[in-house]
Amino acid sequence: MDEAFTCTAFEGERRLAAGPAAAVALAVKRAAASGASVLVFDDRSGRPVDFDLRGSDAEVTARLEPAPPAPRPAGRPKLGVVAREVTLLPRHWDWLAAQPGGASVALRKLVEAARSAGAGEEGRRQAREAADRFMGAMLGDACGYEEAARALYAGDADRFRSLSEGWPADLRDHARRLAGPAFAAEAA
Repeated sequence: MDEAFTCTAFEGERRLAAGPAAAVALAVKRAAASGASVLVFDDRSGRPVDFDLRGSDAEVTARLEPAPPAPRPAGRPKLGVVAREVTLLPRHWDWLAAQPGGASVALRKLVEAARSAGAGEEGRRQAREAADRFMGAMLGDACGYEEAARALYAGDADRFRSLSEGWPADLRDHARRLAGPAFAAEAA
């Protein structure tokens, strides 16, 4: 797993643990040993997470450590560059060849410009989807859920906050935290 992978675990309506996956997995393991029913969610995507809790604490955390990097194929290994195919029309190749620095530099600049231009909307979309997934799983039957989801997708932070006020505190706070970037990006 990714070393920046963080998640939040809930035992019913109460937040049990939050943070790096390994720490949360150990808290879930302890709770499960006492018979508790726990749900865990990825903090980036809002998707449910399942941990393999078999074995010792060391074995559980070892399974969550990042995998070693795969061997690099041919290319420019020091730069992490890997050759791939791009299919373009002849006029596109002509235009790229005429650009300062050649085709590779021009393509990198175009890709970075497109990523930057769409970064705000992409972050907003991801935050909306993560909050919606979490809310659907944990708050789908809660009073005001449907209207809060509409407010989330409409970018109406005040309405979302108002509609979520009556939800159980830990669930409400987590839903608001996941939704926050959608509204922050909207304001910017």
